Amino acid sequence: MPARRRGVQLVMLAFAVLVVMGAYVNVGLALDGRVPAGTLTYGLGLGGLMLGAYLVLARFAPWADPLILPLVTLINGLGLVMIYRLESGGMRPASAANQIMWTAVGVAMFALTLIVLRDHRALQRLTYTAGAGGLVLLALPAVLPGSISEVQGAKIWIRFGDVASIQPGEFAKLLLVVFFAGYLVAKREVLALTGRRLLFLDLPRARDLGPVLVTWMLSLLVLVFEKDLGTSLLLFGTFVAMLYIATQRTSWVLIGVLLFAGGACVARLAFDHVGARFAAWLHPADPITYGSADICGPGGPGDPMCGKSFQIMQGLYGLGEGGILGTGLGQGRPDLIPLAFSDFIFAATGEELGLTGLMALLMLYMLLVERGLRTALAAHDPLSKLLAGGLSFIVAWQVFIIVGGVTNLIPLTGLVTPFMSQGGSALLANWMLVALLVRMSDAARRPPPQAIQNEGLTQVFQR
Repeated sequence: MPARRRGVQLVMLAFAVLVVMGAYVNVGLALDGRVPAGTLTYGLGLGGLMLGAYLVLARFAPWADPLILPLVTLINGLGLVMIYRLESGGMRPASAANQIMWTAVGVAMFALTLIVLRDHRALQRLTYTAGAGGLVLLALPAVLPGSISEVQGAKIWIRFGDVASIQPGEFAKLLLVVFFAGYLVAKREVLALTGRRLLFLDLPRARDLGPVLVTWMLSLLVLVFEKDLGTSLLLFGTFVAMLYIATQRTSWVLIGVLLFAGGACVARLAFDHVGARFAAWLHPADPITYGSADICGPGGPGDPMCGKSFQIMQGLYGLGEGGILGTGLGQGRPDLIPLAFSDFIFAATGEELGLTGLMALLMLYMLLVERGLRTALAAHDPLSKLLAGGLSFIVAWQVFIIVGGVTNLIPLTGLVTPFMSQGGSALLANWMLVALLVRMSDAARRPPPQAIQNEGLTQVFQR
């Protein structure tokens, strides 16, 4: 059985690489009228990387879901193609070579995680260690000088001169999900107890509100001191989702929504940077928020609202230009969208692939999340259920937040599109997330030892 699944997985991996290479050639033909010179090298490099990941998975997690790795390969590969297209169109600092390098490091981290972590249940012994490590990584940019931690107003980076930079919050989210899972396994029976009943909801006891209030306060501190709405929303939303998975109480979801909505409204009134994000969301076409050289509101270019919606409007114009089928790879103007290679790569993709291409891309993400949730349902222990559910929710929640921000459904947060946007920290963290899902999938789908032995004896007698 594992051999047959591995064969299907290898075919799907080859298909994913061929799709990516087809898109790469399409970009070259559209821009220069010829096949790019490095097509063969690029294809062999990407195929070799994924073959290495496949061999490690086949050796150390043979029963894992065969669809997860091909899905990630296809999404990551399409991101590489879009970054190459933007770089070839003259957009800087888009760099396909750097992204390929980070993809190689991400695949190496994927393999290393599978080799080192043979039993994911060992993570439960590191519950509070992971929580402490996650908090340190999350808070570190806030306490560092702005000269090495602040980029475009958000203090979420650690820069090492002009050589390299890292975003510790991307790794903090993995550690905090491990902490949430271990903590909720230990406390789920207490948190599932109910107090009073209000209409159709069984409300939790007042003394059990401590964990959700602490996490809420932590998310607000991230919003205030690091000016990072995306991580704040991601952190609190993930905890509330995992709390619901652990207790099956809808009241926790309602309490979480009310707490975050209240906190966001207070932050909007109390802090200029939050208010500017909301103003850009509510009035993106206003001359003040859109900004220009001669129109920037009563405060002039220094007005905190000035130009905050320019990026959103350019992204919306790009999506509108793409229409249903898109302009075609290499035939649009995604270079007019600021940060099209990172925050707004979804809008750049929509301009050239259209609504049809975006729906196909969202289907890939949906399948990845579905396989993660299927792993959670099939898991045999509470830690696996919570951890797989939390990691799957992170992927789904990130995609919702970034797509909602790009389409102006919700305020723009600054998160990146998983596996597609340029950047090393997010890509490494997401490949490690996939490795954890693969490890838990292998444990959930592996039959008992007696069943494997009986299957082997049956094959011997058949021969």
